[in-house]
Amino acid sequence: MGDSAPAEAVVDVRELRYAIEGRPIFDGLNLAARRGQITAVMGPSGTGKTTLLRLLMGAIRPDAGRLSVFGDEVAGLARPALYRLRRRIGMLFQNGALMSDLSVFENVAFPLRAHTRLPEPLLRRLVLMKLQAVGLRGAADMAPGALSGGMARRVALARAIVMDPELLIYDEPFVGLDPISLGVILRLIGTLNATLGITSIVVTHDVEEISRIAHQSYLLASGRAVAAGSPAELRAAAAPVVNQFMQGLPDGPVPFHVPAPDYRTQLLEPDA
Repeated sequence: MGDSAPAEAVVDVRELRYAIEGRPIFDGLNLAARRGQITAVMGPSGTGKTTLLRLLMGAIRPDAGRLSVFGDEVAGLARPALYRLRRRIGMLFQNGALMSDLSVFENVAFPLRAHTRLPEPLLRRLVLMKLQAVGLRGAADMAPGALSGGMARRVALARAIVMDPELLIYDEPFVGLDPISLGVILRLIGTLNATLGITSIVVTHDVEEISRIAHQSYLLASGRAVAAGSPAELRAAAAPVVNQFMQGLPDGPVPFHVPAPDYRTQLLEPDA
């Protein structure tokens, strides 16, 4: 990364540091998401991908460094300004997070009812338009419990775009989906990004899937972005940790075992 942010960076992360109970999660993280592009944030489990989203949304604060969204330093925003910022962002949660006691229609309508005073006819049209965009207008009256995993993920996506966000964030959108549902979600991410003119950040560990649509990819490891570029450039990277992740190799810099005392010594220790 250079010393200056890209001219059209919607999200700009500089030398970000964050630790939990003294354990570093980020130790000098740098990345940027450009306007109108799909940016993939990848990495092995436990590298802080979801933590990065919590920092981006202002749910937690970094220990050091800078994280700005739309030019605003998130950590420095007062609560009213932070809430205004969040209204410009749509979020697709990893598990969909649909409310089981509300219909599909009311799940999608929820942000509109919470943040606007739209007349009911206009609200109804907006919700049906978003459901149409994800192919589920015919499921408007269904309960979330009657949906398949892929359909539930699409309803959550309709809810994420109902406020017409400028930035759309996906947290592990492909987890648990069958190949057909995965292909549908993948196509929707690309289509919505292009037709709505938004910026997308996709947090994932699914290399093959996101490589089809991402403009820029970052690979996180050891608290930093150890590689950045197009998916093709990441595949060509020589760093062992990048090669291990991109090729899905079980052995490499990312160990199978969590660091522990000597196995034999620990087994022979007398009971406490």
